[in-house]
Amino acid sequence: MIPTSLRWVGDATGHLKLVDQTLLPARIAWVACHDVPTVVEAIKSLRVRGAPAIGIAGAYGMVVAAGEAVRAGMPTDKGMAHILARAEDLATARPTAVNLRWAVERCVRAIDAMPPGTIPVRGIADMLLAEARAIHDEDRRLCEAIGRHGADVLPHGGVLTHCNTGALATGGAGTALAVITTAWDDGRRFEVFADETRPLFQGARLTAWELVQRGIPVTVLCDSAAGHLLKTGRVAGCVVGADRITANGDTANKIGTYALAILAEAHGVPFYVAAPSSTFDLSLDSGDQIPIEERGSLEVTHPLGTPAAPEGAFAFNPAFDVTPARLIRGIITEHGVIEPVTPDRIRAVLGTAS
Repeated sequence: MIPTSLRWVGDATGHLKLVDQTLLPARIAWVACHDVPTVVEAIKSLRVRGAPAIGIAGAYGMVVAAGEAVRAGMPTDKGMAHILARAEDLATARPTAVNLRWAVERCVRAIDAMPPGTIPVRGIADMLLAEARAIHDEDRRLCEAIGRHGADVLPHGGVLTHCNTGALATGGAGTALAVITTAWDDGRRFEVFADETRPLFQGARLTAWELVQRGIPVTVLCDSAAGHLLKTGRVAGCVVGADRITANGDTANKIGTYALAILAEAHGVPFYVAAPSSTFDLSLDSGDQIPIEERGSLEVTHPLGTPAAPEGAFAFNPAFDVTPARLIRGIITEHGVIEPVTPDRIRAVLGTAS
């Protein structure tokens, strides 16, 4: 099992190294990102994916930008301009997951907080590496806390999850998958079901791979089989991740999550979301305001490179959908479980009550 899907190599002029998740589970290959365009391409192409993980990648991308300036021998003013220009390239690499912009903007604020005066670009690079490592370390800790809080509320019985929310998607043990693995490590035994998660099969390729690596039995099912599975009574609870959560608790997650939440409600199965506080975007009142990324048609018409639709057919390929707060039993965060999912309860648990 890979302990982390991305890591920094060397000092502040080093590089970001990440697992190419597009190749899993067939083979494990690492991508070395020595410049910002390579980091941006890795995020856009889903070589690195998962809201927390791309946030960490964005933070390390800021260090890469500073390293570019150091190697080019830029003076402070030009180096600063270069880093800030690259910051926007990184923050906009994918639009839906809020963690990416959150991490990049945190690095920008760290630059703004440096003592005034002429600071060598190398000093800025060193500071950014410390900030990126802090973001990475914080994610490891909060994944552990999410796993613990979630295991306490996870119903006893079978568990169904969607997409991938484990170590590959975060800087630690995961979010929703950490809930499952923590409960398992506590000695509980249950069936784990993973939606295949079309069109890119993150559940079949990645979640199932992570669980097999940990020795936890997992059953993969077609997304369209979830309703029948829930009807059988073999699932006691659903737990998924999130890419953005608004002030009222509406949650954007991988396409198919909304349908699964509706099916869970129809069968009386509690539906939980697991996400860190950095995934909340309290500037948005509801999910109607979340930008939904739409991806290329080939992901649908040629899944995994295999033609599955006739030439000339069009494709509808939103990467995410929004699950209304009313369908969510609770949101599991590092600070505790938000239940019921209401604006007041969200503010209280996150510590942002006015």
